[in-house]
Amino acid sequence: MIYVYSELESGFRWLRQHHGANPSFACVLGFTATGLISGISAAGATPEDREYTAIADAEFLARGVQSSYQHPLPILTAGASPTFISRAVVEAFNIPTYIFNAGLPHSPTVDTIDLLGVAARCLSSGQAMPLQKVQHLFNQGLNWGNRLADTGDYLIIGECVVGGTTTALALLTALGIEAQGMVNSSHPCCNHQQKWSVVETGLSKLDLTQFNDPLALVAAVGDPMQIVVAGMAISASRRIGVMLAGGTQMLAVSALIKAIANYHQLSLQLPNIVVGTTRWVTEDPTGNTVGLAKLVSGVPLLATDLSFATSRYPSLRAYTQGYVKEGVGAGGCAIATHLKQNWTSTQLLNIIESLFARYRRLRMNSVG
Repeated sequence: MIYVYSELESGFRWLRQHHGANPSFACVLGFTATGLISGISAAGATPEDREYTAIADAEFLARGVQSSYQHPLPILTAGASPTFISRAVVEAFNIPTYIFNAGLPHSPTVDTIDLLGVAARCLSSGQAMPLQKVQHLFNQGLNWGNRLADTGDYLIIGECVVGGTTTALALLTALGIEAQGMVNSSHPCCNHQQKWSVVETGLSKLDLTQFNDPLALVAAVGDPMQIVVAGMAISASRRIGVMLAGGTQMLAVSALIKAIANYHQLSLQLPNIVVGTTRWVTEDPTGNTVGLAKLVSGVPLLATDLSFATSRYPSLRAYTQGYVKEGVGAGGCAIATHLKQNWTSTQLLNIIESLFARYRRLRMNSVG
């Protein structure tokens, strides 16, 4: 039920070690004004919607189906939020869940752990965040990774950052990894040229020979989620397994983790870290996630075999057409069901559809 695409020996070893184990789940919310660029992301139909996507996803992740929401899930170009996958799993398996605000433009509507971060400016500025703030967020990540290591047998770390695949491309490139044309997006056909144009603009304002500290690269062209998750994973890996739940964005974080540990001489248990995502990401014909994982190297890439091809809901079947693909730790949470109870794709689909059906009924009743 779980595919391993890179670092096969390490990946299968990690799966054996965590078979039947109980995870905890940390979801890190962040924001970059890069996500407001017209057409850059499909995670919200308008730029205004995209300012609230992470907040709405967090509200649903925390509360599940409610009769009303302060911020309802945004209307997407097509498809449904991946938070349906994550919430269904968290609900079914009673997974301890911790939601972090790494830097948002508006206040969350549910209880979150506020890391006193900052929403990032567009990466095209070459000055996304103050370096001091990035250093603060990294230390917060280190602290919380150590604390979360006490909450489960392994830690799933997910994210919600609209425009995050573009900041991922920027960070990977700044770290010396030629990722152009390899990343994914929430669009069915990845907008590689648009992403690269934004990245080129941002990087053109930097003299990369002067950027030795990876934290400075995040400050220049990254987003607040990246540095928090890097810190969490580094410290948590010293004691337990860590699954970075996402695709392109988490591959960028894994590259960042290695760069930070090397530059700052920090202890790191890299064999304890994997990246876990969906097959909609790994098999996206308009990206090259598997090739990118091999370029980053050192961290296995895993994926759930969850499929929506037979779903009775068009919004879920849209995933098979390339929309949405991943987010809010969806792939990692799905993998956790296979690890814990050997669930099949059909069993997982059933609980997701059940949740989606309850949501639709209540929403239609509230509108009516």
